[in-house]
Amino acid sequence: MKRERLESKGILSDLPDCILLLILSFLPSERAVQTCILSPRWNHLWNHLPTIRLNSFNFKYFKDFTPLVTQLLSLRDNSTALHTLTFYRDGGVQPRLLKRVINYGISHNVQHLDIYVSYNIQNFPPTLFSSHTLTSLKILHPNFYSIIELFPYSLNLPSLTELHLHAFAFPVGDDGRAEPFSALHKLNTLIIDNCHVKNLCILSTSLVRLTIVTHDNPPDDCCEIELSTPNLCIFSFIGCPFHKLYGRKSNLSSIEHIDIDLSLMLDSAKYSIFLLNFLVELVNVKSITVSSLTLQVLSLVPDLFKVHLPSLCNLKSLKVKKKQSSFIPDLLVEFLLKNSHSTKVDIID
Repeated sequence: MKRERLESKGILSDLPDCILLLILSFLPSERAVQTCILSPRWNHLWNHLPTIRLNSFNFKYFKDFTPLVTQLLSLRDNSTALHTLTFYRDGGVQPRLLKRVINYGISHNVQHLDIYVSYNIQNFPPTLFSSHTLTSLKILHPNFYSIIELFPYSLNLPSLTELHLHAFAFPVGDDGRAEPFSALHKLNTLIIDNCHVKNLCILSTSLVRLTIVTHDNPPDDCCEIELSTPNLCIFSFIGCPFHKLYGRKSNLSSIEHIDIDLSLMLDSAKYSIFLLNFLVELVNVKSITVSSLTLQVLSLVPDLFKVHLPSLCNLKSLKVKKKQSSFIPDLLVEFLLKNSHSTKVDIID
């Protein structure tokens, strides 16, 4: 066994630095640092890594987390470009530490930044929202069922292509609507998770993938989400069905693939018409994935089977995911296939 370990160690040591760095880049940073004890060659490999992965969940004692972060940032080779930085801190975080981590990433031209902290975003360093190198940004809060943060009014992230937000409320303009993403001209993928979206306009000519997740309770009045996204191809909606979704100028013709997974609520009948109206606008959709609960919400539309459905003519695939003990209404499946008789249907348990 000892001989095998020595041979494995020798095989690794024979690899070029670029391969070793690639391997180490997938490890949590504290594990990567520990490899410095393997041999003299490994002493300084870790501080040339293009990734920093900091996660307090990996520490038995939280008090050990902050010193490790501070030391790692101090000893890392500053001439090495930073590709990815993840910072996960369960519970509270010292403001000075968070600002240091973010500023370090931005000053080293980080491209992918993931932040998971319970902290007021208004106190984040301004550099976070004016980076010219960021291509992917994810900001999550540990409390997955609370809207606790107000998203910044303005963003200057010209290279950003992917954005994932959790637990934000978007500031509105004089017209009562929010347009938080209109300045992100390269945005390709957007995930909005449990954000307050009472009157939200998603305005983007570059957006291709959109996911909206909602967990909050129905508001007193209607929530509207307007999609002005002429190149949107893939759309997913997960959660409570009380959002009125529609396309600007009634045009959602670019959407080809859609995934809808709704929750069945006491007020679902009140909001079921929103689902129907959205389906009506899907002129060129080719594949639909729905949950059995989504079909049950749709079945609550009054006189549904008397409705003329002008859309879904190009539908090629319909997948129905069976959830919990819910049933799949056959008539609802037939309703969706009314204008496309050659559609392939799959029932997923």
